[in-house]
Amino acid sequence: MIPPYAVYILLCANNTYYTGFTTNINNRLIAHRNKEVHYTKDKQPTKLVYISYFINKKQAYDFERYLKSGSGIAFRNKRLL
Repeated sequence: MIPPYAVYILLCANNTYYTGFTTNINNRLIAHRNKEVHYTKDKQPTKLVYISYFINKKQAYDFERYLKSGSGIAFRNKRLL
């Protein structure tokens, strides 16, 4: 069974990254592809480059917030991509 929470990183067509948190990764990726997500709707196509699953919602949320911080971006670039 896949844990219920996911933190993911997408590489956008303009070479920027989108970091997100979801409880349903398949539906969320479809939403990105269908241009239903504000940030990525004009940056298609996107490519899933990282995903991490969590059992605990707070840990997933905290990890997403960290990845959006200055030190988290450095960690992402050095360790996750």
